[in-house]
Amino acid sequence: MGMTDVLIVGAGPTGLVLACDLARRGAAVRIVDRSPVPPRTSRAKGPNARSLEILDDLGVAEEVLAAGSAPLPMLKYRDRLPVAETDPWADSAPSPGAPYDRGRLIAQWRLEEILRDRLAGYGVRVELGREVTGLAEGPGGRHVDVTFAEGRTERARYVVGCDGAHSSVRKRLGIGFEGTIAEDQVMVCGDVDLADGALDRTRWHQWFDEDGAVMLCPIPGTRTGWWFQAGPERDGRGRPLAPTADGFRRLLARHTALPGPALTRAELLSTYRVNVRMADRFRAGRVFLAGDAAHVHAVAGGLGMNTGIQDAFNLGWKLGLVLAGHAGAELLDTYEEERLPVAARTLDLTSERLRATLEAIRRPGGGLDAAITPDTTGLGVGYRWSSLARGHSEARKAGDSSPEAPDAEVRTERDGERPAPGPGDRAPDAPCVDAVTGSRTRLHRVFAGPRTTVLGFGPGSAAALREVAAAYGDAGVRTCRVYGAHEDRDTSAPGEAVVDDEGHAAAAYGRRASDGTGTGTGTGTSTVVVVRPDHHLGLSAPAADARSVHAYLHRLHGAARSAERFSGIGGRRR
Repeated sequence: MGMTDVLIVGAGPTGLVLACDLARRGAAVRIVDRSPVPPRTSRAKGPNARSLEILDDLGVAEEVLAAGSAPLPMLKYRDRLPVAETDPWADSAPSPGAPYDRGRLIAQWRLEEILRDRLAGYGVRVELGREVTGLAEGPGGRHVDVTFAEGRTERARYVVGCDGAHSSVRKRLGIGFEGTIAEDQVMVCGDVDLADGALDRTRWHQWFDEDGAVMLCPIPGTRTGWWFQAGPERDGRGRPLAPTADGFRRLLARHTALPGPALTRAELLSTYRVNVRMADRFRAGRVFLAGDAAHVHAVAGGLGMNTGIQDAFNLGWKLGLVLAGHAGAELLDTYEEERLPVAARTLDLTSERLRATLEAIRRPGGGLDAAITPDTTGLGVGYRWSSLARGHSEARKAGDSSPEAPDAEVRTERDGERPAPGPGDRAPDAPCVDAVTGSRTRLHRVFAGPRTTVLGFGPGSAAALREVAAAYGDAGVRTCRVYGAHEDRDTSAPGEAVVDDEGHAAAAYGRRASDGTGTGTGTGTSTVVVVRPDHHLGLSAPAADARSVHAYLHRLHGAARSAERFSGIGGRRR
């Protein structure tokens, strides 16, 4: 029986992002979905700012941007008349550290199509019509035997359940999925066509009345297609009725100035109830859960699909390093350690945003903009509590126990302040210049691809970067020297090099801009920053502290080709 490295169950955005990340690492990955055809669902309205960074790393952001549209201003109505217009992003703009300041509207089926095409470029295609009916750990716990509905059993080193809120993988593992369903908070949804020209497609239209609501958002890439969301019709006993095309027409006529017949098509009809649940654990042996299989929450803030995409980006590089034989299997423990607190906080955040939205729409002019806060961009999510987030002195301690994981924290910029990131935080972007070609680039372009990146700031970092390149260059680690605008450059140095010509990189990473000469050789103000493959800081250390850098890279990438290389940098010996 052949062995697959990773079998992914579920081919939504979470599963596809994970499959793309693993495939580009050279892992033998397969992805199956019980649906006989790719689902044609539009329900998720698109990636947020952090997910766009992930899609950029995977090489598909430009296609997503072209296929989608920017978030739209919201036009709010009461008693069929417009009463207010709000652009939640009016005061937002791209910054050097975050070139994506807002998400993108795109139908989920279109995003999935883009990701499937990217995956096919690696020679991997979704296996449709394949339903998992059994999971069993193999002898010695070295693999998982997966049984399918057609009776075949196949073998994988790891399995990841990305198969949604009703996950068969989670159920077969016996993992609890505790939480609540708010039976009284119900919405009917669907994709509809409106008569051409019926509504302005540059607005997200929202009718909120005391006896119900209708929301219509244009679907990018269509001429007459709209996302339809509404409070349901109810029977004589107040129970919500199932969605139908005629029901949608009645709701349209009741709440809007449009006649019911203006709605010419309705499909993908569904009923949504606020469901707030989280798995007890995200891992059982060699099987993991990600996305809705691990957590579901209120739609407010649009974090459902996005949290799943970010789960996948956290897990992919860890599986890749373990499968390549670089990292020990214990690295996989950090997936749950990092993502479970984030999921717990997301449940709280979305529930709070839903409460705020329900309060806002009671007043004329209130709308879905109440759900949008800086937290919903995803840019502030970090893992400061993680055992992979170490200060340089901590990293040198052998056998450190992992810090207890607190609630997930979110860093946001306020009042113009931009605190320097610490270990576990998202690594900021910064515009800069390629030191060799002179072309414009940015740090996230340097980070892109399935590797750990070691940045060197200051002339004293050169020796550290040489040692890292020599010891770990063949193990998935790249080095990049970040020069100040007027620093002398060493053209013989290994690895990449960029010029921080506007000082944004220095500012983003808490460094003083170069004073100009670059002739100093001391290491006192020079820094080495280790950036994980998922663009989070792992370590920031003085360039002289080679031991910390070595200890951190050893955990992710195994033993260096010559551990002695690190013993003498900056005069430190042990």
